[in-house]
Amino acid sequence: MTDDVLNITQEGPVALIGLNNPPVNALGAALRQGLSDAIRDLDADPSVKVIALYGEGRALSAGADIREFGKPPVPPRLPDVLDQIEGSDTPVVAVMHGTTLGGGLELALAAHARVVLPGARLGLPEVTLGLLPGAGGTQRLPRLVPLEKAIEIISTGRQVPADEALELGLADDMGQGTPQEAARAAAQAVLDGSLPTRPTGGISVTLDRDVLDQAISRLQNRRPALQAPIKAVEAIALAEKPISEGLPGERAAFMDLMDSPDRQGLIHAFTAERAVRHIPESDATPRRIDSAGVIGGGTMGVGIATALITAGIPVTLIEMSAEQADKARVGVMKNLDGAVKRGKMDAAKRDDLARGLTVATDLASLSDVDLVIEAVFEDLEVKTQIFGKLDGICKSGAILATNTSYLDVNRIAAATSRPQDVIGLHFFSPAHVMRLLEVVVADQTAADVVATAFDLAGRMKKVAVRSGVCDGFIGNRILAHYRKVADYMLEDGVSYQQIDRALEDFGFAMGPFAVGDLAGLDIGWATRKRKAPTRPATERYVEIADRICERGWFGRKTGQGYYLYDDPKARTPNPGAQQIVEAERQRAGVTPRDFSDEEIVARYMTAMISEAARVVEEGIALRPIDVDAVFLFGYGFPRHLGGPLNYADRIGARDLIRRIENYSTEDPHYWQVPTLLRELAESGRSFADLNKE
Repeated sequence: MTDDVLNITQEGPVALIGLNNPPVNALGAALRQGLSDAIRDLDADPSVKVIALYGEGRALSAGADIREFGKPPVPPRLPDVLDQIEGSDTPVVAVMHGTTLGGGLELALAAHARVVLPGARLGLPEVTLGLLPGAGGTQRLPRLVPLEKAIEIISTGRQVPADEALELGLADDMGQGTPQEAARAAAQAVLDGSLPTRPTGGISVTLDRDVLDQAISRLQNRRPALQAPIKAVEAIALAEKPISEGLPGERAAFMDLMDSPDRQGLIHAFTAERAVRHIPESDATPRRIDSAGVIGGGTMGVGIATALITAGIPVTLIEMSAEQADKARVGVMKNLDGAVKRGKMDAAKRDDLARGLTVATDLASLSDVDLVIEAVFEDLEVKTQIFGKLDGICKSGAILATNTSYLDVNRIAAATSRPQDVIGLHFFSPAHVMRLLEVVVADQTAADVVATAFDLAGRMKKVAVRSGVCDGFIGNRILAHYRKVADYMLEDGVSYQQIDRALEDFGFAMGPFAVGDLAGLDIGWATRKRKAPTRPATERYVEIADRICERGWFGRKTGQGYYLYDDPKARTPNPGAQQIVEAERQRAGVTPRDFSDEEIVARYMTAMISEAARVVEEGIALRPIDVDAVFLFGYGFPRHLGGPLNYADRIGARDLIRRIENYSTEDPHYWQVPTLLRELAESGRSFADLNKE
């Protein structure tokens, strides 16, 4: 028989239930109801001796239906359906394949036996959304696998590969064939006794209290200490009790987290990755990209070439000399080798991809490629010269892209006779790892070129965000603004170590001075020198970073910057940099004062939000959520806060205005209230409201 979301067949004493809710068998209301009805009817049928569950398509199930997020629950609840499966008198066996996650894995845990197929990845990722497994995951998993592993899997959301699942006891056997074939074989194994069954909830365990306490302490000491992993471990501790007592405790903890700020931010971050795909050019048909060229074999060019090759797109990489071209080839191979070491691909796949790389020294080699990405250093004259040459070399319809981080894409496009084919593709280093891709749309960029860029980002598994043209686009423009306030606080008396520590405690992976050292202080120095002629006379300018760069101290690449890097694992303050800070304070006539960590965070975030609001106000970003995505996927913004403008809504427009007006008494040039922020305050709206328009 066939239900709308289930394929149910009976073969003698075996009943097969195939979940059929494409694309990932999400456990929406219809599927839950169908599954509940099927289990009830089959369990009552004396001719059915075994029930086997499997998934059609990509997975058994990838979990909850995201379309139900934020809506009133529709019965039956998943925990009730899973309790029904576990309580079935007829044995139920589940086949796990593909990415069986969240409620999908909890479904398998409620079965009486589990079979995994090769290549499957299993996980309980609820903590990444600010929740914990709420349908028995914290109660059933510790009954099957060692406590330390249960804690790690649940508190991190890590996906477990098939072999490890079998080794841990998360799976009872490794199946073969299609999911339906494996389900049929597993059911027969249950019938003949070669696959033992027992309800997971009936397994008694004694949990090591020291292991639980240490895990909770470790999570509480993390920066930031998120509530979901902590509450998840507290729920795991209930697995010592009868499952009828542990499940209500798990559910109570789950409901406590439903209204937590962490969950709101993490759901917003999850939503952002999908929301940014909605662009004005969505209806345009992407151009076909079967080959690409990359100009520049430095770190960025090598990373871009790696990303393209890994996506299955053959690349011709151009450098100025044969020696540099060979060095670039070695760099790409090193990246591919790294992917093999990390288990992202096998050696055969690497060798196959490597055959798609060609290195050359002549731009004429790009005459027939579908896409060219220029990745040379940030010099407008050099870039326009290259695009002028490409205009006469590349075939009609080829897309000409620049990887510039700051420069005017309109001026670069004007160097060609085909500005409609020119676009900015701003990758973030390392380009084969970082997920963000800013798609910079110039005044004359064709709609199908924009659509192609977004399609290409999907092939490279990147998050593309549409940006208009301005100095620095979305991310670097905002960065250039809020980075100044860190320098102001530094000159005014706070140490760069305290600024970094305060912002890392707030949730950033690295503070601004540590980030500068990592990226290379010479990059920011070059930008400041480029902007110097147009710097307003009323703007406060702090010269500390310039003095450090004048010493040849560019950060990690030179062994010292704000910090010393004799030991790559340590971050020791550079005494020379500290002396420069003190000398510059004296030169500027500053009387140093103390700043609390709270004030450091407040000023830093207010500056970030202010410029982010102006970026939305000017239409550089389509929506506030686009700004949030840029900072979540490219700048290490704390994911649980959901991005700068999501965080701004927590503070509120009126309070932000009060802050800015208070700070402006010190520096009226820097601290100015964005028009959009005043409009939101006056209308009582939020940045979230703008995302809905």
